Amino acid sequence: MNVKLNHILVVEDNENDLELTLDALNSRNLANDIAVARDGAEALDYIFSRGKWADRNTGNPAVILLDLKLPKISGLEVLKQLRDNEATKLVPVVILTSSNEEKDIIEGYRLGTNAYVVKPVVFSDFMNAVELLGTFWALINEPPARE
Repeated sequence: MNVKLNHILVVEDNENDLELTLDALNSRNLANDIAVARDGAEALDYIFSRGKWADRNTGNPAVILLDLKLPKISGLEVLKQLRDNEATKLVPVVILTSSNEEKDIIEGYRLGTNAYVVKPVVFSDFMNAVELLGTFWALINEPPARE
């Protein structure tokens, strides 16, 4: 199987936020491939190569940009399942959410997020934040060796 070395998974249910995120990532050509999951269940299907993603190329994403307030399965539960699995426990996860609630921040870090970013409401600030996140996690960060 062909392994994508530089792909990003964006887990976002809000159409406007998703469009802005994809525009920001694509404007910098930050990944060979950007996959999108619209809810927590679809994110887990992608990560664990099941359901409609059963035939996807293997390999973990360089980073997962994860919203918290998702349909079906919450972002925090997605993060928990990632960290509980030996094959995915080291995948970088950035929570990118509109929630700045202290309980969400604490729980996100308790479950093992690598970063917690509150989505800026100003368009240009949002674009800059996503570009910086993508640049760091997809290009600058040195992940552990793939097994």
